[in-house]
Amino acid sequence: MGQDLKSIFTYEKPIIGMVHLRPLPGSPMYDKKNMCMQQIIDTAVQEARLLEEGGVDGLQIENIWDYPYVKGEDISDETIAAMTAAAVNVKQNVKIPIGVNCHLNGAQQALAIAVAAEARWIRVFEWVNAYVSHAGILEGVGGRLSRRRTALDARDDVLFLCDVNVKHGSHFIISDRTLAEQANDAVTEGAEALIVTGFETGIAPTPEKVREFSEHVDVPVFLGSGTTKENVRELLKYSDGAIVGSYFKEANHWKNPVSLERTKGFMEQVWSMRNEKA
Repeated sequence: MGQDLKSIFTYEKPIIGMVHLRPLPGSPMYDKKNMCMQQIIDTAVQEARLLEEGGVDGLQIENIWDYPYVKGEDISDETIAAMTAAAVNVKQNVKIPIGVNCHLNGAQQALAIAVAAEARWIRVFEWVNAYVSHAGILEGVGGRLSRRRTALDARDDVLFLCDVNVKHGSHFIISDRTLAEQANDAVTEGAEALIVTGFETGIAPTPEKVREFSEHVDVPVFLGSGTTKENVRELLKYSDGAIVGSYFKEANHWKNPVSLERTKGFMEQVWSMRNEKA
């Protein structure tokens, strides 16, 4: 691994807030009259600043509103261009590191965006093995992605955060393998950090599931869904950080605007843990 979490984040157990880009050009819900590209960028920058003010340690930029999603190989050029424009603008307006996630499992596209925008990590839904998503069967992209990062001379610049048993899908086709075996598959094939989630957005993994991951791999484990002010202390005991989207939004729903109050309240809990350890 070309880098570790300490080279990206200032504090232990970093919390990554989500910048959910509004529908981008080319996606079914894009509405140029009511939210043109400049408004999309302005909204992303505004929410990024609020999350930074709330105390998060990093930001992940994601085209979550572009559903229904297509597989990585079908993601269009305009999506990559729009996400790059947004990522560059966000990075220029905050002091904390940024990362990229491109739906659905658009890992090569996310890597290209990250290199162009100088982002520090990308999220990869299916690094190894396969699962059935809303868009159909998604296969692992780790081998292809690792080679692409080497070709772009970005091994020391972009970290791979990889889901195992990712949310919003069926994993029956590999149900003969335990979660620990799937996690080890990913690490063996080069995943540099793992992400553990619940079944869907906003649903937390159980502490037992998080502990099972952490005890069987020697790479960082991030929480990827459902972390709240109420459960963060319990779940962070067994993990190395968290990606938080829904809880930082008004009424705990990812489609709503960012809430500075909720973000600050969450981070107060995190800092309470950090201070106890210190």
